[in-house]
Amino acid sequence: MALESIAANIRQAVQQKGFSGSLKFDCGDSGVIVLADGTATTLDRETDCTLRLSEEHLVSLLKGKLNPMVAIATGKLKLSGNPSVALSLSKLLG
Repeated sequence: MALESIAANIRQAVQQKGFSGSLKFDCGDSGVIVLADGTATTLDRETDCTLRLSEEHLVSLLKGKLNPMVAIATGKLKLSGNPSVALSLSKLLG
């Protein structure tokens, strides 16, 4: 699944449920998805919080198949910046 397609799905959730702060999913060479200003884009920028993970793990995380705490503990996900912004993701994705 291409990041633009994933961003479109997240964009829909952001518009319905809202999201405050800014967060970046950094998938390395695959690209980024940035949640900020009430939308989700694939344009890179500075954010309050960055989650580094593979595109495959991002898809699993968004589908609820990958537990974020387990992902951090096993090194599948690396968090930098403000962790409270990452925690607010559960409201958006839940």
